[in-house]
Amino acid sequence: MNVSEKPPSTFGQSLKNKLFSWLPQQRAETREDVLENLRQAEEDGIVARDAYDMMQRVMFVSDLQVRDIMVPRSSMAYVEREHSLDQCLDVMVDSGHSRFPVVDNEKDQIIGILLAKDLLHFFDEDNKQRFNLRDLTRPVVFIPESKRLNVLLSEFRENRNHMAIVVDEFGAIAGLVTIEDVLEQIVGNIEDEHDIEDDENLIRTMEDGEVIVKAVLPIDEFNEHFECYLNETNSDTIGGLISQTLGHVPVRGESVDIDQFNFEIIHADSRRIHLIRVHKQAS
Repeated sequence: MNVSEKPPSTFGQSLKNKLFSWLPQQRAETREDVLENLRQAEEDGIVARDAYDMMQRVMFVSDLQVRDIMVPRSSMAYVEREHSLDQCLDVMVDSGHSRFPVVDNEKDQIIGILLAKDLLHFFDEDNKQRFNLRDLTRPVVFIPESKRLNVLLSEFRENRNHMAIVVDEFGAIAGLVTIEDVLEQIVGNIEDEHDIEDDENLIRTMEDGEVIVKAVLPIDEFNEHFECYLNETNSDTIGGLISQTLGHVPVRGESVDIDQFNFEIIHADSRRIHLIRVHKQAS
């Protein structure tokens, strides 16, 4: 062997052999063949479970149409053309969204899109008097209910749009769809704080197994759910117990250990806690 040559990496050769052993011996001719190869790769540990699930969703996203995932007209959050700045802010705070259709005649006509960030300039008292919603309204994109999601995603990326208004076969407003709605069909549900806060449940277990609770969760309900006993002598809620333990209202990212639990604050303001991530530590 030439002294300048190096022996092949054992790890690299092993990985190479593993990959070649996974490659199908004959060409996949149908989508079912591809899915079967992916399933086998996941079982053999070559493809992670999350990646396998995502690739499956990618394979089927072209089967879905906009009507399958859109927010229906009755559930749309919107602002009206004649709304004042304060009225727009109320809608935004209540919904937690960042983009809103601007409507005329009670959702029968949508004249544009308003971005929440465009209102930041008017928080100054001097600029507040110059607020005019019509000046801030951006062009709206209309799409049919029958549009395929893979086509819509390509259009969103190409045109750098994040929201489109959906119309039915007669041209009437049917609902709206956002790029997040499309991406969720590929990567799974995208949770945010408003999704959780709007949930009526006080305890929510996420897809990855982590547990989020609302600060208003009564301690006795927490104890019942986790089969534990946290002292509720001086506080009625989990948020109150945490604040009392720390001696102040905690900020986002702050955490505290109480008994066998770690509590991490994931949403709070200057006055109170809203959402808490709960991790039960090994005893």
